[in-house]
Amino acid sequence: MADKTILLVEDNPDDVTLTIRAFEKNNVANEVQVARDGVEALDFLFSRGSFEGAENPLPHLILLDLKLPRVNGLEVLREIRSNKRTRYIPVVVLTSSSEEEDLVRSYDLGANSYVQKPVDFNEFIEATRQLGLFWLVLNRTPPVDR
Repeated sequence: MADKTILLVEDNPDDVTLTIRAFEKNNVANEVQVARDGVEALDFLFSRGSFEGAENPLPHLILLDLKLPRVNGLEVLREIRSNKRTRYIPVVVLTSSSEEEDLVRSYDLGANSYVQKPVDFNEFIEATRQLGLFWLVLNRTPPVDR
């Protein structure tokens, strides 16, 4: 499981710290790449911008916030799903949004899961444990051209 990279797309530094801390507490030893906005996430995935020429392996799981600067999470999801190289990467929308429209649009655009961030730290740790267990251990995805 530890060889599977996670791309965390999150602009809130506190949520980044909290997510990484929750992974550590749950012994999820996977490498976590952090993109702090939608442009950075897309640049990382498609080796463009500041990542041009870099050999970034595709992540095995993307945790995607919706409320992002520059390019929002729904647009990031649309681009991920429209590209042959990235379309099968599991994308879990991990957001504070409880808006039904966000939920529906996320699934319309191909999200694999929609998780509203728990406010309570212990609930967040448990949610992170379950996400890691399911998406990194139990779930199987089609092979991608790496």
